[in-house]
Amino acid sequence: MQDQKLRGRQVDVVVVGAGFGGMYMTHLLVQKGLSVQAFERGDDVGGTWYWNRYPGCRCDVESMEYSYKFSDELQQEWEWSERYSPQPEILAYANHVADRFDLRRHFSFQSSVTSAKYNEADKLWVVEADRGDQVNARYLIMATGCLSAANIPDFQGLDVFSGPTYHTGAWPKEGVDFAGQKVAVIGTGSSGIQSIPFIAEQAKHLTVFQRTPNFSVPARNKPLDRGVAASIKADYAQFRAAAYQQPAAFGAHFPRREDSVLDVPPEERDARFEEYWGHGGFMFLSAFGDIGASPETNKFAGDFVRKKIREIVKDPDIAEILCPDSIIGCKRLVADSGYFETFNRANVDLVDVSSSPIERFTATGLEAKGQAFELDAVVFATGFDAMTGALLRIDIQGREGLSLKDKWSAGPRTYLGLATAGFPNLFMMTGPGSPSVLANMVTGIEQHAEYIAEAISWADERDISSFEAALDAENKWVEVVNMRSEATLYPQCNSWYLGANVPGKPRVFMPFIGFPDYVAMADEIAAKGYEGFSKA
Repeated sequence: MQDQKLRGRQVDVVVVGAGFGGMYMTHLLVQKGLSVQAFERGDDVGGTWYWNRYPGCRCDVESMEYSYKFSDELQQEWEWSERYSPQPEILAYANHVADRFDLRRHFSFQSSVTSAKYNEADKLWVVEADRGDQVNARYLIMATGCLSAANIPDFQGLDVFSGPTYHTGAWPKEGVDFAGQKVAVIGTGSSGIQSIPFIAEQAKHLTVFQRTPNFSVPARNKPLDRGVAASIKADYAQFRAAAYQQPAAFGAHFPRREDSVLDVPPEERDARFEEYWGHGGFMFLSAFGDIGASPETNKFAGDFVRKKIREIVKDPDIAEILCPDSIIGCKRLVADSGYFETFNRANVDLVDVSSSPIERFTATGLEAKGQAFELDAVVFATGFDAMTGALLRIDIQGREGLSLKDKWSAGPRTYLGLATAGFPNLFMMTGPGSPSVLANMVTGIEQHAEYIAEAISWADERDISSFEAALDAENKWVEVVNMRSEATLYPQCNSWYLGANVPGKPRVFMPFIGFPDYVAMADEIAAKGYEGFSKA
C-alpha cells in the first residue's frame, strides 16, 4: 500500500480499480514480471462489494460460481456459507485474495484517477490522481467496474431536506439504524428490491416510491449444503467448464431447457414454470429456450410471475401497481428475499410515481402526487450510470487530444469491449461491447484479464509499442453487438443496459449477448495475430 505521493514514476502498466477485475489483472501482470501501479478511490479492495453495503445486499449469482478459478488452492480453501453470498462475505473473500497474493502493495488507495492522457511522442499514458499522483505507463487498464458510478436524480429542493440521504451504491461503512424513523426508498431496481424488506423491518414506517415495477423472482437463499460444495470442489474444473458454456449466469448445475413453451401442453408449461420458480434465482429464465427471443413465450413467463405477485400481495390494488407490464428479462431480473411479501406489512406504503413524478423535496420530506410525505431519512436506490459512467467521469484523452467522452458522445464504440480506436495501449475490463453484465462477472473478468495479459506479452515479444483497435474492426464489432441484441427482446425495455435510467445518455444497447460465442470469437482473433488491432 502506497501512502506517499507518486510524481514522475514510470511503470509498465497502470491499473485503475481494486475490484475483482483490478485485483486479478494486477496479479497476472506482476506474475509476468511487469511493473504495475494501481489506483483505487476506496480505502481498500473489493470494488462493487466495498461500496454496496446496503441492508440485504447479496450476490445474485450462486456462491460457488461467483469466485475466481485461477487458483485451485484458493478454490479449495475458501468456504462459502450460503447459496447466494451476502456482501460482507464477498468483501471478506476479496480481502482474503488480496492478502493471499500480496496485492495491496501495488495499490494506492483513497486515490481517484482524474485524468489519463496519451503522450504520442513518448508513447506513454500520463495518469493523474486527485491527491497529486502522476505516473507514466506504457499501458493503461481501466478496471473501473460496470456498476460503480452512482446515479442520483436531480430532484428539486434536495439541498433543503434536513434529514440524511443515502445511496445504495455508497452506503456508510458503519451502517445505518432506521429504528423509529419514517423512511423513503426511491427506486425499485435490484438494490431497492434487496434492501426494502430489511429497511421495512427496522423503520417505524417505510414509503416506497416506484416509477417502474420490476420483475423479481425468489432467490430461495439458504445455507450452502456442504455435500454440494464438496462435490463441486471434487471436480471444480468440470463445474467451471460448464459455467463457461452458459450464455448468462443462469447456473451451471441446473438444466437449461432449449424447447419452446409453444411445444408443450399447458399443464406441462405451468408445471415447468412452477419447478423453476421453486428452484429460485435467474434459472427461471432458462425454463424454456426462447423466453428471451419470442414475445409469445415471454408473455407466458411474465404472466406466470404476475400471477405469483397477485397471490402474494394481499391488497389487489397494490398488487397491480407491482405487476410489470414489460417484457420479463429485458431488464435485469432480480432475485429477492421476501420483496413482494413486504407490501403486506402495516408499516409499508407504496406510491406509484410513474405518471406523476416526485415534485420536490422540502425541509421535512418530499411532495408527490399532490401529497406531502414527512420523512426522517431518504434512500436512493436509483442505480448507476452503468458500463460507461465510471470511464467517462475520468478525463481520458487519446491521440491528438481526442477525449473518450467526445468519441462516445453518441454511445460507446469498442472492439471486443476491450479497446477503442484512437486510444493506443488502453484496455477496458468488461467494457461496453463485451458480455460483462450478461455473464457471470467473475468469469468475464478472468477471461478479459487473461486476454489482456496475453496481448501485452505478445506485443512485447515483438517489440510492438503501440497496440490499438483499428477503426474498421471497431465499426464491424459494433454492428455485431447491435445485430445480436436485435435478435432478442432486450432492446424493447428502457433498461440501464441501454442507458435509459440516465437523462441525456444515448440509447445504445451496450453488452454483447452470448458469453461462449464471445470467447470463441476473441480467441480466433488472438490466434490470427490479434486481427483487427493496429500494431506499430
